[in-house]
Amino acid sequence: MRKIIFALAAVSALAATPALANETRVEVRGGVIWSGGSSEDVWGGAVGYDFDLGSSAFAGAEVSGDVIGASGSKVAFGFTGRAGAKLGEKSKLYAAGGYTTEFCTACGGNWHAGAGFEQGFGKNFYGKVEYRHFFDGTFSDADAVVVGLGLKF
Repeated sequence: MRKIIFALAAVSALAATPALANETRVEVRGGVIWSGGSSEDVWGGAVGYDFDLGSSAFAGAEVSGDVIGASGSKVAFGFTGRAGAKLGEKSKLYAAGGYTTEFCTACGGNWHAGAGFEQGFGKNFYGKVEYRHFFDGTFSDADAVVVGLGLKF
């Protein structure tokens, strides 16, 4: 897990050049994922970039790596777009959607959709809460709620 977080931080540091006018971010997160009456912890990190769409809206993309605490799980990589409203200088409310690779060898990849709230603290730090629903095409869809802490560049 540390390797993933360090790799995500390195990629975001390379992407955070002075030529970028908007916002590169890197975060770590943890929470719970549940499906079919059982739940497990989930941990990971993400690197993303948000583009300003005027003074009150934004859109962005992120690449993430998350792992479920259950034995037999592996890192699932997510590719997510998000768009939302700026609720002030440091607050964002957004919808998100994308694709996540399989969490385990016997699992398949999943499309996901959700929503979140992000709140800035100080100049470059933020916290967030996000919900995601994973669609696997059967009756065993999964849901997750995570909280994250991040750094903006």
